[in-house]
Amino acid sequence: MAPGGSIFKEVLESHAMSSDYETGKAKSEAKINSTLTKSTSVGLNGKNGTSSKNGVHDLLGCPVCKNLMYPPIHQCPNGHTLCSNCKIEVHNICPTCHHDLGNIRCLALEKVAESLELPCRYQSLGCSDIFPYYAKLKHEQNCGFRPYNCPYAGSECSAIGDISYLVAHLKHDHKVDMHDGFTFNHRYVKTNPHEVENATWMLTVFNCYGKHFCLHFEAFQLGTAPVFMAFLRFMGDDNESKKFSYSLEVGANGRKLIWQGIPRSIRDSHSKVRDSQDGLIIQRNQALYFSGGDKQELKLRITGRIWKED
Repeated sequence: MAPGGSIFKEVLESHAMSSDYETGKAKSEAKINSTLTKSTSVGLNGKNGTSSKNGVHDLLGCPVCKNLMYPPIHQCPNGHTLCSNCKIEVHNICPTCHHDLGNIRCLALEKVAESLELPCRYQSLGCSDIFPYYAKLKHEQNCGFRPYNCPYAGSECSAIGDISYLVAHLKHDHKVDMHDGFTFNHRYVKTNPHEVENATWMLTVFNCYGKHFCLHFEAFQLGTAPVFMAFLRFMGDDNESKKFSYSLEVGANGRKLIWQGIPRSIRDSHSKVRDSQDGLIIQRNQALYFSGGDKQELKLRITGRIWKED
């Protein structure tokens, strides 16, 4: 087998998470939900200066979910407030005095909120911007410092964190193969390829150019046709992923298929990339032809290369 090669196996169940993962996940969530503190910053999109923090800021915290409240902010006849989501959760009953909430808006608190300037909730992860209260939520939805979801495709994993944490998580908890280098040569073997439908694998994480890339290979139905698909994802944001390109090649018997593209950011889920068909797609009959023999066993070799655009 060529260096960097590996044999894949179908993922049948989720791997058990280790205690290290639970500890790491708890630390990650603690960072994300840490208390907003007073800070001075010069931001790219936010305002320069000192964030607002006083008793009014404390009043804007929902007593149920503990998150900051955004309009509509509701209150009971006794003046206790809560957010609109939690109003539904508590079945329209005030969690403080148990009075019927009705449909009273706290317009005064909503107005006061307009005067506040707050740091991004991902300040502890590196974001130094300060935002007006109502612009803060929109920014956080696309903040470049927000944590990433685990890119593992074989199970629904709830782990979140920065890239260094997720690389260690993939290696230790999902047992994903790790390789250094920008070229690869993988052999995919399956004894009963006709039984493989809607199966997902993520084989390898590559470390090159100081970045990490995830190589995916999976089988699914494209319309009524069974296909295999290989594609690369970039462990970072979309603006960084566009600085790289990659190629994939598969073939045998004097024939080959070649794919060239840009790796998609792991901000896009693997299913989103798959559904957009943004990768090397191989019809099952064609894959078996490339495998040779009696076409009863999949023996597919895919080579590839990653490079950085000038």
